[in-house]
Amino acid sequence: MAQIRIARRVLTECIAAMAFPILLLSILVAPVSAPVVAETDRSRARWCGVETMPLKPSDQSWAQWVAPRLRSRSMWRTDLPVFVTAVLLSALSLLVAFFGFIGAAALVFSPVLWLFGIAAQVGPFTPESVGETLLAMPAGIVLGAVTTTVLTGTSFLRDLLLRTFSRSRDPDLLVKLEELRTSRASLTAAFEFERQRIERDLHDGAQQELVAVVMRLGMLEATATATATATAAAADQERIVRLARQAQAHAERALERLRDTVRDIHPRELSDLGLIAAVRELAARSPLRVELTSTGDDAQLSSPTATAVYFTVSEALTNISKHAGVANARIDLRCSTTDVHVRVHDGGVGGARIDTGSGLAGLRERMRSVGGNIEILSPLGGGTLVVASAPSQPPW
Repeated sequence: MAQIRIARRVLTECIAAMAFPILLLSILVAPVSAPVVAETDRSRARWCGVETMPLKPSDQSWAQWVAPRLRSRSMWRTDLPVFVTAVLLSALSLLVAFFGFIGAAALVFSPVLWLFGIAAQVGPFTPESVGETLLAMPAGIVLGAVTTTVLTGTSFLRDLLLRTFSRSRDPDLLVKLEELRTSRASLTAAFEFERQRIERDLHDGAQQELVAVVMRLGMLEATATATATATAAAADQERIVRLARQAQAHAERALERLRDTVRDIHPRELSDLGLIAAVRELAARSPLRVELTSTGDDAQLSSPTATAVYFTVSEALTNISKHAGVANARIDLRCSTTDVHVRVHDGGVGGARIDTGSGLAGLRERMRSVGGNIEILSPLGGGTLVVASAPSQPPW
């Protein structure tokens, strides 16, 4: 593992050496190139095994990210110093790699070059005999090892300076930290709200139905006991039948509510058949006429991602049936090996906002918890479009 990391460091320094002319030209547009170079250096550090926080969101293009970055103070405090460091160290890597590796190669292959009548000159050394070319081979190996060591040290120096400049109170890093804290608090509140909803549904729904069943069965038992010693009158028999039917109806409603509650917690179809089949079953149960289009394969989706997308669709359909004033909806679901995208659209009254309902706000935090996002486009009178996307595997 250590050898792999050293090889990565040497490789990245060689790439930086080759990119030095580009970095030199980028000085002309330093305010724009600095954030790009700094973010690229953070990616290099992560590839070499150093923990660094990416500042560019994965769902934003470079142009979308750089524009507001130029207006932030952290660009001058962090990105610009990292950019200057990258230019200077790339120049150093270019000199070391060029003279070190070329010199080492010339020394190692000097016997071969001597056969072709070429005396490989490396600095002040020029072989004058075959013996000297043979002695130059181990010197070339040593020079290659020294060059590798210097490039590795240069890479570590990059990491040290990157951490030094990033250790300052970078406003963007503080904003990201605050977003994480807010997201965690919101997610905890959403889960607490969901637990309270489940408790309320069980108490007001299935529990009340089961209590009614118990009472009907008690009345049925009392009536049966009263008429057991004598011939039951027709009215008593009808009452027994009515109580039995009522008890059965209450029991059936209680079972149905329990099934609904359990399905709302986590649908079995999602675990057994996958996201596409679960969304298809959800559309079939909906009181709306749902047009579902699904593409791709959901086999690569993690359980947290599939669950987050499923409940996003479920909440969207529930809101359409309650507030949109229409009887139909359309779902477009696309799964791939890397991500999943879903769009739920209706032609209703619009005007929906993600901050007005705890359900949608909870879904937003659930999507963010798996590295995804949710957006709602809902102009008044123009219908509502819910767009959600997430990576197949959560970033954590």
